[in-house]
Amino acid sequence: MELDINKPGGILPSLAIPGAGRQLSPTPTADYLACFQIMQAASKNYSFASRVLPPGKMHHVAALYAVMRVGDDRVDVGHYGFESPLAAIEDWQSSYWRAFETGDSPYPVLRAYVHTAHTLGISPDLLNHYFRAMIEDLTITRFATYDDLLHYMEGSAVPVGRIMTHILGTTSPHIADAYPAADALSHAMQLSNFWRDIGEDWRRGRVYIPREDLDRFGISESDLAAQRIDARFRDLLEFEFERTERYYEQARSGVAHLATGRLGVMSALELYHAILPGIRRNGYDVFSQRARATDLRKAGLVARSVLAWLAW
Repeated sequence: MELDINKPGGILPSLAIPGAGRQLSPTPTADYLACFQIMQAASKNYSFASRVLPPGKMHHVAALYAVMRVGDDRVDVGHYGFESPLAAIEDWQSSYWRAFETGDSPYPVLRAYVHTAHTLGISPDLLNHYFRAMIEDLTITRFATYDDLLHYMEGSAVPVGRIMTHILGTTSPHIADAYPAADALSHAMQLSNFWRDIGEDWRRGRVYIPREDLDRFGISESDLAAQRIDARFRDLLEFEFERTERYYEQARSGVAHLATGRLGVMSALELYHAILPGIRRNGYDVFSQRARATDLRKAGLVARSVLAWLAW
């Protein structure tokens, strides 16, 4: 990857920490570069994010992405050098807290994120639930109720939205005022992914549809295994879509309160929201097809976001 991060107006601004009493890293630019490399290698949405988010914010976004990606990979990909995935994620958690306690870390990703957190006033506690969800991910593969699923998303999705709110800033002096809309968007986007990936998750041994919802519509896990798409299954998905739509509606109302990045957030909202009609177009087949927006469709959704942005 080639990044001209030192050029005026480039992707990284001055990295001095306002009011900080110590330099958290002798080479913060190199630390952020390591985060960019992780983000570009692992995220299909990297190029999209780099086009629609403010360039001066992208290094903070990369730091957030990288610190969570490393944790996800220790659970889902490989626990290299550790006796188990649990030991690997617990080590990442303890390394995270040690980085905040000491202001330093052997991991460039953590040095970069601590720098971001100090710069923007992000409490380290905002990732508490993330670590909890990663540990639960090792043993929990089913959710009895929707409240149980919400509890999981409080760690797997909500921290991202709240920290992104700090990164982009708000028009309100009380940034927590923007949390409800950020939470709604986090829920909406993750739920959209859950409904799109039902078949893929089943093959990985996971079911994110709450058991109470399956029971309500008379669907068993054997129906999922048989990839049975009938009126019951369509009604189930429409029930979940309606629930998800309410989060999108709440999230839209909050985008105008962001200080920067409104176009990027609105574009992401529209692209993820498009998953739901995409599933319908596929005949509710979430087992052998993956709902995707065509390039033309994506262009139309971004154009809609631009119009909404101009209206604010």
